Amino acid sequence: MNKPHTALHTLQAMLKTACAALALAGFAAGAHAADAANGKVLADSHNCAACHGAGLNKPVSPEYPKLAGQHADYVYWALRQYQMGNGNPHLGRNNPIMQAQVQSLSQGDMKDIAAYVESLPGDLVQKK
Repeated sequence: MNKPHTALHTLQAMLKTACAALALAGFAAGAHAADAANGKVLADSHNCAACHGAGLNKPVSPEYPKLAGQHADYVYWALRQYQMGNGNPHLGRNNPIMQAQVQSLSQGDMKDIAAYVESLPGDLVQKK
């Protein structure tokens, strides 16, 4: 008759382990506080303005996006997707120029660039 109690105890232990793992993953993901100043240094060293224009808000071609003022989360994930490439069509973005630009960046670097981009004044608007 101890089996239901043992099964419940095992399930509780598994849930505690899963919760601890999720908490640790959340802590690790938030461990890097984005540094917009470092993001500016990285954006300058990777010459982002060559395509995205002055202040990352005046692209040299209409096919390049305006970046200034874009949400940091969006910029980070876009950079991350370029880094993953087109090996996974559900996650990757396929642009050889951007893929080459981001290969040497760490996830922290991409978060810094994203924070910098978000800090820039831009003329992006939300459609209603």
